[in-house]
Amino acid sequence: MGDVLAGFHAAWEFESDSVLIRYERGIRTPRLFQALGERRIPLEAIAGVTLTPGRRGTVVLRAEPRPGADPLMEAAAGQLKEHCDPYRLVLPAGRETLAEYYAGELRALLTGSGPAEHHLVAAPEAPLHFKAYDGKASFDGTSVSFRWSWTGASSAKWKAGDQSFPVAGLAGVEWRSPEVFEGYLRLLPRDAVTPAVQADQDPAAVVFGLGYGPVHESLPFAAAVLAAVRRAGTVAAVPVPGPRRDPADIAERIRHLGELHQAGLVTDEEFSSKKAELLAEL
Repeated sequence: MGDVLAGFHAAWEFESDSVLIRYERGIRTPRLFQALGERRIPLEAIAGVTLTPGRRGTVVLRAEPRPGADPLMEAAAGQLKEHCDPYRLVLPAGRETLAEYYAGELRALLTGSGPAEHHLVAAPEAPLHFKAYDGKASFDGTSVSFRWSWTGASSAKWKAGDQSFPVAGLAGVEWRSPEVFEGYLRLLPRDAVTPAVQADQDPAAVVFGLGYGPVHESLPFAAAVLAAVRRAGTVAAVPVPGPRRDPADIAERIRHLGELHQAGLVTDEEFSSKKAELLAEL
């Protein structure tokens, strides 16, 4: 098609075999979009296209990626908030007719359906790094390194020492958004034979905290590692549930959660949800 449809925070350029999405760098643009810069989405990576009413006089054009086609969305595992969805283009309601035209044109070109056999969308390029609460994570394209912080790392991590994980030895990546309580990034070694411990005690994980490991840094990092793992011929593993935790540890975490709630750092909904999760581990 070769045409461009510009919306809030992004513009889509329609080509014969792909959609090139260019994200703005404005002050109101989500930081994840700014970090991504631009992304080329092959048409074979798209399962469908929708056009729905948005908020405050807008419409939303969205491309639905095929499961497994985009390492970024695979790593996110449905945790991205709506306004940070890189496949949404928000437009003024007055452009609905034009948006419907392009949606129809796209639908006519789509041929892919069902899960993709391999990643079709390019992952963010290495090197990448970010600062977590308990250490610094870096990825050079072939291995992931964790360097522990003396102020945040647990004694278990200090005893284990700084860590380096070759991509060839990994089975996958588990990312829990830093926008929720107890977020983390965990590497899943191929040879793991025991259930994973809690992330703050696991030398194969870094934990997030307020202001540490934000989405726009940690998610592209997780996606790049996941893509490298897949290229190395491994298969992402299903996370193994952790062992039952000590009641005293649960009580301490609930107490800490209550302090965050009283300080206004955790919403009522987040407090109730996380408290229920912790109690379920007893």
